[in-house]
Amino acid sequence: MAGKPFAFTEEQRELRRTVRAFLEHAAPEPEVRRLMETSDGYDPAVWAQLAGELGLVGLAIPEELGGSGATFVEVAIVAEEMGRRLLCAPYLSTAVLAVGTLLRSGDAGAQKAWLPGIAAGETIATLAFAEENGRWDASGVAAVAAQAGDGWTLAGTKSFVLDGHTADLLLVAARSAAGVSLFAVPGDAPGLTRAPLSTLDQTRRLARVELAGAPATLLGEDGAGWPVIEHVLNLATVALAAEQAGGAEAVLDMAVQYAKDRVQFGRQIGSFQAVKHRCADMLLEVESARSAAYYAAWCAAGATAADGGDDELARIAAVAKAYCSEAYTQVAADNIQVHGGIGFTWEHSAHLYFRRAKSDELLFGAPATWRDRLATSIGV
Repeated sequence: MAGKPFAFTEEQRELRRTVRAFLEHAAPEPEVRRLMETSDGYDPAVWAQLAGELGLVGLAIPEELGGSGATFVEVAIVAEEMGRRLLCAPYLSTAVLAVGTLLRSGDAGAQKAWLPGIAAGETIATLAFAEENGRWDASGVAAVAAQAGDGWTLAGTKSFVLDGHTADLLLVAARSAAGVSLFAVPGDAPGLTRAPLSTLDQTRRLARVELAGAPATLLGEDGAGWPVIEHVLNLATVALAAEQAGGAEAVLDMAVQYAKDRVQFGRQIGSFQAVKHRCADMLLEVESARSAAYYAAWCAAGATAADGGDDELARIAAVAKAYCSEAYTQVAADNIQVHGGIGFTWEHSAHLYFRRAKSDELLFGAPATWRDRLATSIGV
């Protein structure tokens, strides 16, 4: 894929315009703050619009299963715009993690059973694989799967589960005799309990999930779960990188506007050299993050195991996750510095973006973890 030019099509630019206009109306800051205080953490009416009127939840789902059959570039565009507005919605968990897992599993029965409902906005789904050990790799999966008649039961604890407290469907990684496998568990299954976690970023919900003999259905082949999860984790970090690029751009705009509006000593603070330099450094970080996120999305759109695209995606996803995580955190912190004291207050939106940036930096693994993955993949 290297060497081929990348540019958004007119349809993709129109998608961006449509999503941005919708979110400006559906996710203003007062609404974000309201949803932060609710138990579910999202607005079902907005979710229904995202799925129904706009068709965003089913973007990556094939048309024959109720979706749009779009590429991952379109998914990244949507994620970037959602990151700009700090949208409170289970999009990353449902449209990326769960959809990606179902599609990659190759389980046609599970796809027909769940994907149409996901595309229609009727089913919120998520992937539960990380545990309280804080590991995001195969060795961290300790939950146990045992055969019970024609089905399976699961025992263990999952943590840091995106939207796990409201999901109608949980795709759970557990260890069977054959290795790490994936299982589908309805949200109302007996033996399943979940509770929201107290987190730094109230705009994105994480949950702890307890499995005490919960009945489950095998997804894909027994023992073949980790390659699926690894691929989906790469996709999720690409979508997250796009979100981070969108959020970084939003705080850059916020800082520049404040530097123009705020007057001290009879001058706009943007005329002071220190502020100019800080904003210039922020711009460099934002543009670099955007470039990394876009290239990663392009790789994700064309990644197939047959032509080595999966390997390239793994490398580029690691670069995008590490860089965009640190760039967003740095830009969000610089934005607070430009604003001065007011940027630290609860009433100002600067700290909301900083909280999202710090939380995203650790989601799916810290930047150092992804640098290690990159080093391993290239044989360093």
